[in-house]
Amino acid sequence: MALPAPRWLRREVLVGLALGQFVSLLITSTGFSSSELARRGVNAPTSQSLLNYILLALVYGGIMIYKRQLLTVKWYYYLILSIVDVEANYIVVKAYQYTSLTSVMLLDCWAIPCVIFLTWIFLKTKYGLRKLFGVGICVAGVVLVVFSDVHASERKSKGPSPLKGDMLVIAGATLYAVSNVTEEYIVKKSSRIEVMAMLGIFGAIISGIQISILEREELRSTEWNASAVLPFIGFALAMFLFYSTVPIILKICGATMLNLSLLTSDMWAVLIRIFAYHEKVDWMYFVAFAGTAIGLIIYSYKGSREAAEDTAQVTGTTDEEAAIENHMAEQVPGAGEDDGPDSNKSPSEAAISR
Repeated sequence: MALPAPRWLRREVLVGLALGQFVSLLITSTGFSSSELARRGVNAPTSQSLLNYILLALVYGGIMIYKRQLLTVKWYYYLILSIVDVEANYIVVKAYQYTSLTSVMLLDCWAIPCVIFLTWIFLKTKYGLRKLFGVGICVAGVVLVVFSDVHASERKSKGPSPLKGDMLVIAGATLYAVSNVTEEYIVKKSSRIEVMAMLGIFGAIISGIQISILEREELRSTEWNASAVLPFIGFALAMFLFYSTVPIILKICGATMLNLSLLTSDMWAVLIRIFAYHEKVDWMYFVAFAGTAIGLIIYSYKGSREAAEDTAQVTGTTDEEAAIENHMAEQVPGAGEDDGPDSNKSPSEAAISR
């Protein structure tokens, strides 16, 4: 009698690993697109995100209209979420004007301790000493990146103002944490399709207003050729695919595997910097990357298998319940409203998925 395959050799785990590297490359490609636009003197961070929000609104909004789904959360919660998300994207993309691609990718890890703090305060999530120790190592890696940029101002590859760029990334990562925790709170009372649709609608409106105020002259003065248009389109498509793929990964293998997969985006960023930009990478980046990797592994180690299985089970149950409710809504008019706020559950660690 053949023994069952180990859990790490099962099909769903291999698919989860492949999709994890796919979204990791998507995140790296967004950084590559933003860095290319910055090198060409295009300074329009809000405009880069506008097309992504429009795609989210059209696709997921169209699904809601087709299924005749009604809102289960008040619209002003989505407005607040969209404001935070738009400004987080604006600040992080703005940072590419001042610091390097690798610094931005590594400093994004600052969102993890911020999420832990916010979920502990507002969502009453409990964390053990092992996870807190892992977060401490991650923060140490972040500090090492900043230290490296402070003492590397003579290197052109770091950007015109590395320290300013690092501070912008940390601020943007903090806003990402606020956005993720808010999204987790909302998704417990709603569905992911509704969240994506409303985030796209309000995000597009807010981005349009901000573009008319801050970036109108920049867009007029930009020479719109292929080298400027293609990075814009590539950034939007990569962001849309990232938003759409993350729920699938959470369903297959959970938030722990997702975060470990996203960690490799730093490695892809270093490879792009070496082979595409032909730049030399400071040795501190490798130390910081190793420290960040070790910290995230320690953070994710506690019950990693159980956490992945529980997350997949909860997320799969959520999808099945939502599918049943949507099917009933199509058959019975007016049955699209949710009967209670607890119909959809999201694991607390899904907030770190960004």
